Amino acid sequence: MFKLLSKVKTYFILKNNPISPAIWGKLVNSLPICRNLDPKDLFKLKNLTTLFMHEKVFTGVKGFELDEEKKMLIAIQACLPILNLDISYYDGWIEIVVYPDTFVIYRNTTDNYGLVHDNKIAAAGEAWSHGPVILAWTDVERDSFSPRAGHNVTIHEFSHKLDMLNGRANGMPPLHPSMRRSEWTQSLSEAYDILVSKVRNHEHTHINEYAATNPAEFFAVISETFFTAPDILKRNCPEVYDQLVLFYKQKPVGFV
Repeated sequence: MFKLLSKVKTYFILKNNPISPAIWGKLVNSLPICRNLDPKDLFKLKNLTTLFMHEKVFTGVKGFELDEEKKMLIAIQACLPILNLDISYYDGWIEIVVYPDTFVIYRNTTDNYGLVHDNKIAAAGEAWSHGPVILAWTDVERDSFSPRAGHNVTIHEFSHKLDMLNGRANGMPPLHPSMRRSEWTQSLSEAYDILVSKVRNHEHTHINEYAATNPAEFFAVISETFFTAPDILKRNCPEVYDQLVLFYKQKPVGFV
């Protein structure tokens, strides 16, 4: 499914498009999400970040200006989920659009009587199937440097991109051959149903309640929790945690 970059092509991209060592060092030393990565992982992350910044186009809107440091901050966190996968997981689209602050999404919904309603939703991020990832800089910056357990808008939206690789966002990204679809479905479905029930009954949840919106949002929320508060996910949804270990091929260490 994924076309891996040839070693020769990768070598020339990395050689001819180096990222700033000073900015790289500043960010990885100040980002809590990078704090527990070992030198080998940081080396892989730097290469992925370099490839990502070479392949993608960053666009600031509403007067927002994106310098190399802001682009790299986004790229580092976008590449963390694919640290042990491949840059080709982000093929098929090219743009990251960044608003200075929360932006408005317009949605049409149909009620039980067949009436169509126009809704305006304030959003911090959005991902389109074959289009851009859209982010609000205020949320990117806050989640980067003042992290909260289970919250990272960049990882959330890029998790949607991984989910969409099977055609649509439904909580079922393309699994590795070594993984069992039945185990993935059972683990995530049971955890999702329990969360939905708790939200409906106004019970305390250890996972962000937004995950109860639908299976796609559940996958995105558990993914951002996996990378920002893996201890919480492992303690409360151990089978889900185990499935994400298999999918992302990582065992992250909590930092919050």
